[in-house]
Amino acid sequence: MDSILIIIAISLAIASVINIVLTKFAISHIVGYIITGTIISNIFDFNGHADLHSLDIIGEFGIVFLMFTIGLEMSFAKLKRLRKIIFINGFFQVVVSSIVIFLIAFYLVKLDTTSAIIIALAFSLSSTAIVVTYLKKSKDIVTPYGEKSVAILIFQDLAVIPILLLIGFLAKEGLSVADVLLKTSIYASLVIVFMFTLGKKIIGWLLYFSSRARMEEMFLGSVLTIVLGASLIAHEMGFTYSLGAFIAGMIIAESNFHVKVESDIASYKDLLLGAFFFSIGTKIDVMYFMMHLHIVALVLVSAMLVKALVVYFLIRHESNKSDSIKSALALCQVGEFSFAIFALSTGEGLLTQELGGFLILVTVLSMIITPFMVNNIYKIAALFVTEFFEADKITPVAIEQHTVICGFHTLGRIVAKELEKKGKKFLIISDNLQHVQIARLRGYDAYFGHLEKQPVLESLKVELSSSVILTLNSIRNIKIICESVLKYHPQVNLVVKINNLDEKNELSDLAISSFVHAQHETAMLLVKNSEIEHDVRITEAVQK
Repeated sequence: MDSILIIIAISLAIASVINIVLTKFAISHIVGYIITGTIISNIFDFNGHADLHSLDIIGEFGIVFLMFTIGLEMSFAKLKRLRKIIFINGFFQVVVSSIVIFLIAFYLVKLDTTSAIIIALAFSLSSTAIVVTYLKKSKDIVTPYGEKSVAILIFQDLAVIPILLLIGFLAKEGLSVADVLLKTSIYASLVIVFMFTLGKKIIGWLLYFSSRARMEEMFLGSVLTIVLGASLIAHEMGFTYSLGAFIAGMIIAESNFHVKVESDIASYKDLLLGAFFFSIGTKIDVMYFMMHLHIVALVLVSAMLVKALVVYFLIRHESNKSDSIKSALALCQVGEFSFAIFALSTGEGLLTQELGGFLILVTVLSMIITPFMVNNIYKIAALFVTEFFEADKITPVAIEQHTVICGFHTLGRIVAKELEKKGKKFLIISDNLQHVQIARLRGYDAYFGHLEKQPVLESLKVELSSSVILTLNSIRNIKIICESVLKYHPQVNLVVKINNLDEKNELSDLAISSFVHAQHETAMLLVKNSEIEHDVRITEAVQK
């Protein structure tokens, strides 16, 4: 017991120190947990003697809680709204990537069919944990490439379930394909019917009464009961624990409790997920890694190149070159679920220990370099395509006491024209390339970019501006930009155009300097002009 406590204490200390250092370089905490596992494994010789079965079980439930939180974001309404992007782009990305990687593994590398299938499916997945975290932090999640990337990641997360099921059935000997399909269909139907009928009522009942009790520990206990209960039911029916947790998440996503559940479970999910990546780190042989680093890197580069090309051509047919390249860069890595696939396949004997260990090393290297790629995605993309007046690429402008106009549609153009008449200094920022080009043709200083991104705020010297005027129509985009601008410079003079009082109420919690009600101002001008016209007519009549 004492030795276990010592190991846990040392592991927590090392993980904390490493993650503090990695945070300074914007590297994911996932890498920190993996490195910690590797260090502890070498200190206590885990690879040689220790039995890590209990740790593997804890790590597996880390994946369970990850799938549960993904289910929380997979409401039927969201799937319906994004169904075209998710199920068409996502499906073709996974299928085409898998086919190409399978052909390479089977015909060039000469692996057996089962190993080639497992590798192809695992390598087709990207890192939801790292990419989505970056997109949210950088606000790129609302950009065209961000939305497309997230849609493909959603399908990949959905695809994990059938991939894990496939591995489970491949490990069962003596069953024909027909038997496997029949058994899977029957059991899957039973699980889904139970979860969305009686299970849905039980989940709703538990959350309702635990929330009425106004005891946080009771509510959290109910959530844990739901997750573990759904996971165990799915496992007893022959499926993975993750399937039950995912369905439970989808059910709660349709309820009024999904926001609270997601916030309450976040820290526990991260802790258990950390245990999973820690267990992966214990399986890494550092000497083998160093001796075969060139081969590991070659395999990873090949897989990333295949995925990048597939994503690029998939996105390119409906988007510009810049968005296609950035989507390809965001999704070309090998994701964290590959760890689960390789670990499960090795444990079931579908992959040899040596091959499984090698593939885990490939995935580890991918997880290490991914944060550097996504944090510098615009700079890397700029090597392949010119970012037209990209605001976060320009040298900070030498200007102060200027007005920043966000958006250059009709209203933005009128604002720019009026400022020009008054001889005021101003800059224009827009995420519409055509609008930027129009503004440039008119002789204005206009830049293509997103004002919610900190590099753009820095480049346009928002902290030295006299005011920032938002002329956008989307209240969602307005709120995101206002939050970012105020976080960057709380004293900014922020002027926002709104269309109704509901929009003003939605922005009421932000320190916005002034609102301009479009309908109200239009009405005032109409009344003013009608009075002027009336006075003119009276004057003319008197003169006659």
